Amino acid sequence: MSNARVYNFSAGPSMLPLQVLERAGSEITNYQGSGMSVMEMSHRSKVFQKIFDDTQAKFRRLLKVPEGYKVLFLQGGASTQFSAVPLNLIGKTGKADYAVTGNFSNLAYKEAKKYGTINLAASSEDRNHTYIPTQDQLKLDPEASYFYYCANNTIYGTEWQYVPDTGDVPLVCDMSSDILSRPVDVSKYGVIFAGAQKNMAPAGLTVAIVREDLAGHELPYTPKMLGYQIMIEKDSMYNTPPCWCIYMLGLVLDWLEEQGGVEGMEAIKHGKAQMLYDVIDNSKLFTCAAEVGSRSDMNVTFRSASEELDAKFVAEATAAGFTNLKGHRNVGGMRASIYNAMPVEGVEKLCDFIKAFDKNN
Repeated sequence: MSNARVYNFSAGPSMLPLQVLERAGSEITNYQGSGMSVMEMSHRSKVFQKIFDDTQAKFRRLLKVPEGYKVLFLQGGASTQFSAVPLNLIGKTGKADYAVTGNFSNLAYKEAKKYGTINLAASSEDRNHTYIPTQDQLKLDPEASYFYYCANNTIYGTEWQYVPDTGDVPLVCDMSSDILSRPVDVSKYGVIFAGAQKNMAPAGLTVAIVREDLAGHELPYTPKMLGYQIMIEKDSMYNTPPCWCIYMLGLVLDWLEEQGGVEGMEAIKHGKAQMLYDVIDNSKLFTCAAEVGSRSDMNVTFRSASEELDAKFVAEATAAGFTNLKGHRNVGGMRASIYNAMPVEGVEKLCDFIKAFDKNN
């Protein structure tokens, strides 16, 4: 094992900013003179309450969360929200619309079927989820309690480039893999949720932004831990929250502000993605898996003409310090996840490696 850090292109848990890791390391045994680590302190202590309040305030400021919305720090991963969303929201009409554009929206769609009548409003399965349906392809049910979609599809490398227009039907969006990478008009949504382990913090924290008037209408058999209203009333502290991850999120948000906030990060991340797509599009060996116009800025999926050549590329890339580039089994080929913490230098060096591999093979 080497002591040198690699360029980690994992889809999640993903790399964290080095500056954040170093700051966390410097505070790990004694947080700001408290005599203990954040991992050891009571979530009811004044010291942790300040960490919690500051992190929540920074998140609201960076994403410009308006009044009338609550920011919740939850556990269970984004996958728990596949159940929580219908349990809390479907009771209005017993119906919901789902757009299935990848693996995780498909899992959410299947889970929601346990709780009501679910309309498949759109699907990209006909072309192996290589594209995002357009607005005029959405088959909307005006009686739906909500419309659900996943903003970025980590496995297939596609990303919604527009916000669906659903009229008065509330939007629910899983933003796990592109949150804080581009500005969001939160007022257009009823619920936004995101697992932390891609752009925000280590695994173990899920952030949910909930429009207050949508809470308090959960189905009668909703588990207490999945109810939005109780978590709003207790400010995410019905039980012990994921304290360390909340602290780490606060450090990441500090770092993000230094990058120019969400607006600054949007320019940086799009530049990284375009650089990588340009190299792949001009390669003689590789092609992109996702269609132009639907490509993700977070997860770049590509492949060669053979599995053998793909395996050779992954092996040589790993040896050169570029890890976790093997594509998901549903897509094959390669996947470079270039979340916020991936430095521009890492993408530049990967591009150089691709060019050299292209020339020598």
